[in-house]
Amino acid sequence: MPPADNVVTRVRTVEFVGAVGAAGQKPPRDLPQIAIAGRSNVGKSSLLNRLVGRKSLARTSKQPGRTREINFFLVDDRYMLVDLPGYGFAKAPKTVREKWGRLIDGYLRRTTKLLGLVLLVDARRGLTDDDERMIEFLGATGTPTLFALTKTDKLNRSGRRRATERLREALELDADQLVETSARTGAGVDTLRESITALLAEAETG
Repeated sequence: MPPADNVVTRVRTVEFVGAVGAAGQKPPRDLPQIAIAGRSNVGKSSLLNRLVGRKSLARTSKQPGRTREINFFLVDDRYMLVDLPGYGFAKAPKTVREKWGRLIDGYLRRTTKLLGLVLLVDARRGLTDDDERMIEFLGATGTPTLFALTKTDKLNRSGRRRATERLREALELDADQLVETSARTGAGVDTLRESITALLAEAETG
């Protein structure tokens, strides 16, 4: 049975604390950061809301590409979840796509507080060329990365298994580097949250 919303009580407080809209602009708080990234329409805002147990913290939309800034959310006065703009939205003007690219690139290269990044991949679509470019960049910058398959409720059990196996084999991932998730049912959200908590605890203990 999928977990209910009330299991998210471990997140006591969460609030939007600011946004960055230009490369080189400083984050609003000097705290550890966990970033969430993925292709446009991968379900990033819905999963982020489920992760913190809020229905509308991150704005969701049927129109991809609505997030055009890097948004920072303070969680339990302890760390910030960082919502990066979705990449790969082909219908956005070229100038806008280039701005998003510079914004994400500048953030990942300059931040000194990023503990890790959760990269979302649509379980139904698998890796795209845009995902592969992002993964290559994360490897070049040495960013610790956890992968989360989204929208797994859209697949049956065998479909989920095939999607998971394909991604693990393609990226040579260990079992604990990939989490199957669903923002609709809450599946896998506890596991994802526990992984983030473990990363924070490791950083805090040095």
